[in-house]
Amino acid sequence: MVYIALIAAAFFFFGSADLGVAGIYRYVDENGVIHFTNCPKDPKFQLHIRESKEDVGKEPPPPALGPSNPLTAVSALNPPAPSAPAFSLIDPDPSMDSNNFESFIIEFAKKYGVDSALIKAMIRAESGFNPYAVSRKGAKGLMQLMPETALRMNVSNVFNPKENIEGGVRYFKYLLSLFNNDVRLSLAAYNAGENIVAQLGTIPPYRETVDYVRKVLNYYRSYKQ
Repeated sequence: MVYIALIAAAFFFFGSADLGVAGIYRYVDENGVIHFTNCPKDPKFQLHIRESKEDVGKEPPPPALGPSNPLTAVSALNPPAPSAPAFSLIDPDPSMDSNNFESFIIEFAKKYGVDSALIKAMIRAESGFNPYAVSRKGAKGLMQLMPETALRMNVSNVFNPKENIEGGVRYFKYLLSLFNNDVRLSLAAYNAGENIVAQLGTIPPYRETVDYVRKVLNYYRSYKQ
């Protein structure tokens, strides 16, 4: 049985020649234990995920979401490998009215047992309530589903608001169950992919992912008021 050992890593790369290419490095020792770091000091570590300096940021401190949304630590997991969405963080289009989708948000949040205010915050961060939004990486619709994820969630028309919202909520519910209802890790997995979050046991040090989690939680708090 392989056990995953997570090595604490700094979230800024300083460009030192000793660090080599910025990214996450991986090494499997003689006992089968997997080690990760972004500051390799041993030549045994091999580049696992390449990352540019511009994509690295600090992880925000855990926000207080209240007793209804406890933030719990996730254990090391080895989940299946679906295609993770790749999202662009955008501000809401003032011409788009979130109320147009309120009934769908409430319906599917209730169906899958997710806070509707959190789903609304995710849609605001994902697409700015634009049902026809397409990211540079191919994520589509209100909840910016990648084609593989849409297929996995049985979404036949990603530009149909009802189908897209149900697919996104269903996928996020799956992530919550995967990460022991840890909202922050589930949001990070929605953005960066569930496998990397499971391997690291924390929010990956990608600026886009860190910003995404912070942005969604800020919107969430405003909708809860």
